[in-house]
Amino acid sequence: MKTITTGSDFSGVGAFDYAIGRFAKQKGFEHKRIYACDWDKYARITYQHNHGTPDYYPKDVYEREIPKDSLDIYMTSPPCQSFSIAGSRKGKESENGVLFFNSHEFIKKNNPRYFIFENVKGLLSDDNGRTFQEWINYLGGKSINGLPVLFKDENAVDYHIYHKVLNSKKHGVPQNRERVFIIGIRDDADNTFRFPKEEHLTKKMKDILEQNLDDKYFLSDKMINYISKDRDGSEKLIVNRDVANTITCEVKKMQRSVQDNYIWIADYRNDEGLRIRKDGISPCMTSRRHSETDVSTMAPLIGGSYLNNSKKIRRLTPRECFRLQDFPDTFDFSVVSDSQAYKQAGNSITVRVLELLLNKLEL
Repeated sequence: MKTITTGSDFSGVGAFDYAIGRFAKQKGFEHKRIYACDWDKYARITYQHNHGTPDYYPKDVYEREIPKDSLDIYMTSPPCQSFSIAGSRKGKESENGVLFFNSHEFIKKNNPRYFIFENVKGLLSDDNGRTFQEWINYLGGKSINGLPVLFKDENAVDYHIYHKVLNSKKHGVPQNRERVFIIGIRDDADNTFRFPKEEHLTKKMKDILEQNLDDKYFLSDKMINYISKDRDGSEKLIVNRDVANTITCEVKKMQRSVQDNYIWIADYRNDEGLRIRKDGISPCMTSRRHSETDVSTMAPLIGGSYLNNSKKIRRLTPRECFRLQDFPDTFDFSVVSDSQAYKQAGNSITVRVLELLLNKLEL
């Protein structure tokens, strides 16, 4: 049986482990995980609980030893808040932003057969696109999206790279989550990569919802009144709970009324206020709290007749958030608090997107 070796930095709670596990099972490969790395205390607890402890599991990318034997696949997802719309937008000058260079160093020294980078779409516009271009120059010493590199950067590694923004909702998962993926192929490896084709979405929010939930996930009238007011005291969200199976939502003078078998979803986006969706697709989950009273952070608010009580509003549960990242229900987050579980789901990568990318590699 063929064995593929893998390693990951910023491993989180193991989305890559689930993706590579599915891929290996489909192909009949044996998967050997050489190492994983993450500094977050609670992510490490959840990771070890679900995947066991790797033989080498360092905390700090600044202090880890880079394996000498080349990996088949190296996966990395440097913290994205520096480039995220929901984050600080400090770019590469922030502590998180420069972590790209640790991953670049790994590739340069380990020379893996393939690598996968993942980051937020905001990376493309940071510093008017110069940050992303620098990443591309450092990673693509041979070709970029099929075009040969004529003037190679002196720091570049000898890889053919392909980059594209992929949205989870275009690949079978009902979450509007756009992420940049950079695929690297070593110069001596088979260079036949093509990004996966988009799929018609058949799964909707109603398909991932839990039933008979604890009251803690439902908002109190006091909290509903709080989030319904804008900074100037005007109504931001109007919820008509007096009419059965009908909720009227008003967001900055945009009013929508939906009836019968429906679900509406609301989320915050900085100063844009509360936005309403009713297409059965979740907004992108984030991992940054905008304020101490922002109950929707990391867990969009939902309401509608698919709930136990259509006159109530609640947060998505941690399980529902992980389902929106395509984690299996066997994934156990009970070893950490709900707040940590929400953060871990928001920081993770959609498993199915990774799985589809892996299936495009010639292993």
